[in-house]
Amino acid sequence: MKQNLLSAQGVSELIILPPTPDVLNTTAEGFWTILRDTIRITQLVEGESFTFGKGRSGNITTLRQWSKRDQIGLTIVDAEEAALLDLTVVPVNSTLIRWLLGHGRARDAAILLGRPYRLRGEVVKGFQRGRTIGVPTANLKCDNQMIPLDGVYVGRTTIDGQTYPVALSIGTLPTFGEHQRQVEGHLIGFTGDLYGQPLEIELVDWLRDQVKFAGVDALKQQLARDIAETIYRADEKAERQIARI
Repeated sequence: MKQNLLSAQGVSELIILPPTPDVLNTTAEGFWTILRDTIRITQLVEGESFTFGKGRSGNITTLRQWSKRDQIGLTIVDAEEAALLDLTVVPVNSTLIRWLLGHGRARDAAILLGRPYRLRGEVVKGFQRGRTIGVPTANLKCDNQMIPLDGVYVGRTTIDGQTYPVALSIGTLPTFGEHQRQVEGHLIGFTGDLYGQPLEIELVDWLRDQVKFAGVDALKQQLARDIAETIYRADEKAERQIARI
């Protein structure tokens, strides 16, 4: 996901350091040596709260000293702030965005990201419960990305240039006694086979908690309400109106 976003901004080369024990135990001096002597950087861009190295021993002051010493350009990006839906002004950073997603606050996370959070994965076969009650779902295998709090969300996806509202469920299937965590979305108005294909779903809004219903009929009634609400909220005009509430 980040690779795609960076590529869209013109990044042509990306080096990823996997979080292995060797990498995590690298000192700040060791990281700097890699950047200077192996990657041979000429310019760095970092935020003012940046830290690096084992125990976060390196910081922006360290970078200033070392970049000046080794004649490497350094640009410090000022911290950004934004107002959440409750009008609380907060710093924009990845730690807070992860916390918001971990609490189901998709709209607040979107404010800090500047876009809705996206889940991307291959469509795989699930329990296929949805099709038995008239609500087929696409099950996503989401690797190497944060999965938000369990619940039902308003989502949106685009396939072949056509945008569809998505009633997205994250969690287990308590009504059917299933306990395996899943990410599955009902693509409203879509017909077709997506198995084996990549699918990207934007999280527009939180809808409700996961609930164990008394039976299938009660579940179907709630799903009908979820779908109706999703159709309304996933519309971009309605989304902008809701954002003002």
